[in-house]
Amino acid sequence: MINDILKYGIMYVVLVLVQVLLINNVQLGGMYSPFIYILFILLLPFDTPRYLLLILGFLLGLTIDVFSNTPGIHASATVFTAFLRPGVLMLISSRETYEPGSAPRISTYGFEWFLKYAVILVLAHNLFLFFVEAFTLHGVFHTLLKAIINAFLSIILIVLSQYLVFRK
Repeated sequence: MINDILKYGIMYVVLVLVQVLLINNVQLGGMYSPFIYILFILLLPFDTPRYLLLILGFLLGLTIDVFSNTPGIHASATVFTAFLRPGVLMLISSRETYEPGSAPRISTYGFEWFLKYAVILVLAHNLFLFFVEAFTLHGVFHTLLKAIINAFLSIILIVLSQYLVFRK
């Protein structure tokens, strides 16, 4: 248990640092910057209690907000993602297929399963974040396009991280 807390604590810090020090400073086309930090919520063990998912989602988003000077936008989007996660897991496969104590990984559940899981949650996160940021339906197609492109870039980074960093 202590080992898991340490492992996820280090993952939290590393993902936040990569996001705020590296990825936030590299923008494609002047407005597209992928979000790798949500990988923390995606990779938490299946048996993580819902209340802990929401608390960790809030703390993760708040940390990004503090460093990015975005008052509550990332916190709300990350809590929304953490809230959706159990439902998405139930949607894409039954609970009986998960090994106790395991976590969602490409190496464990396969590329197709992980891609479905990541696409749904990352797209939901990005749509929520960009529509809260815009806070209007004026320019809805521009906001939608921005969210989809950002989600695509985020998913590429998340899948690459599964092969480069989180492989067994």
